[in-house]
Amino acid sequence: MMNKHELQLAFRTAFPATLPILAGFLFLGIAYGIFMNVSGFGVGYAFFMSLLIFAGSMEFVAVNLLLGAFNPLGALLLALMVCARHLFYGISMLEKYKGTGFKKIYLIFGMCDESFSINYTANIPQGVNKGWYMFFVTLLNHGYWVIGATIGGLFGALVQVNMEGLEFVMTALFVVIFIEQWMKESKHHSALMGLGIAVVCLFMFGSGSFIIPSMIIILIALTLMRKQLEKKTGESACP
Repeated sequence: MMNKHELQLAFRTAFPATLPILAGFLFLGIAYGIFMNVSGFGVGYAFFMSLLIFAGSMEFVAVNLLLGAFNPLGALLLALMVCARHLFYGISMLEKYKGTGFKKIYLIFGMCDESFSINYTANIPQGVNKGWYMFFVTLLNHGYWVIGATIGGLFGALVQVNMEGLEFVMTALFVVIFIEQWMKESKHHSALMGLGIAVVCLFMFGSGSFIIPSMIIILIALTLMRKQLEKKTGESACP
């Protein structure tokens, strides 16, 4: 049983590691909350969706799903494709989450890109409980997002300004993610393949239906060509 001092130590150790996430999540969360309000949803929706879904880009996508025609199968497939990377995150964290007890339930639910990065690479000081450290990292990052989304929802409801075009924030989010990944890679075979498949699917299925088939084809293509792409990446890393 953890005592109060051990909990405080784990929290004080985890908090500084999440500070870089604080600024990003607050601003992006505020943008999400405003986007929700502009789309016709009250602050309660922004709060509960950020609290209960906590899936980053999928929350932006969920707004359009709520406004569109009822299509649960399409929503399920889209969510699986957008969040598919978490399957690999989960496999990587199997050993890390061992021995965390009841905290494992929340650690699984609250795992996002940023929490995964911190918890997976953390050099936890001796004397700090690993399970509670990872729990507080996850809880803090989750809290930043919820607070940001709630502030954005309140701001959008109280301040009447013209926010037409704010929905472009979702597109901008994906563009930034793509650029970051592009800059990290020395070879861009997988990125160019993804772009090519997406363009082909856009012409074949139209702008309203191309996302799911393009992501399925990209997933299949990357799986089949994994060895060739890894070989090319390894060759480019050699001097």
